[in-house]
Amino acid sequence: MFYQPKDGHGLPHNPFNALVSPRPIGWISTRGADGVANLAPYSFFNAVAYVPPQVMFASTTAKPDQDNTKDSVANIRATGTFCVNLVSYALRDAMNATSASLPKEVSEFAHAGLEETPCMLIDCPRVAEAPASLECRATQIVPLEGASNVAVFGEVLGIHIRDEYLVDGMFDVTRAEMLSRLGYRDYAAIREVFTLARPDDAR
Repeated sequence: MFYQPKDGHGLPHNPFNALVSPRPIGWISTRGADGVANLAPYSFFNAVAYVPPQVMFASTTAKPDQDNTKDSVANIRATGTFCVNLVSYALRDAMNATSASLPKEVSEFAHAGLEETPCMLIDCPRVAEAPASLECRATQIVPLEGASNVAVFGEVLGIHIRDEYLVDGMFDVTRAEMLSRLGYRDYAAIREVFTLARPDDAR
């Protein structure tokens, strides 16, 4: 089939998210100017550069108690910092619980029963149970086409990795069973990997 998104797809559910998958989940923690901690999962998330290390996530909806955005973006605009917490299979239910639309004065950490622990370099909480966390300084907040769509870019200033997921000096995604977002309401846990050598590796 072929369709133009502006005309609709004619299917029971929108296939776009299912086609662009799997996607890593950026579990973004922030602290508002009022001191309230916020935590929300974003599946439009990825790393975008090595030196300096940089990441991005996109927010595509708004809350009635924020100015045409969500708590994460509002807090980043106010403070200039955020933390990306990576999600393991063991944290799937807690991650899902933090996707609830809660009033901005309610912390998703408490709502989901998660331990809030301080970051080292920024005034922002992180998820203590996460297999890894990236402390970030926001560098750009870019408006995108469409209502409430913005992309947030950040430089990674510090990285936390839980020791139990380091094997022979490498982060083991299968031991952490890293969670990926698929389409619809579907997710996948990484339990098997394979290696491919690049053509230039042998030169």
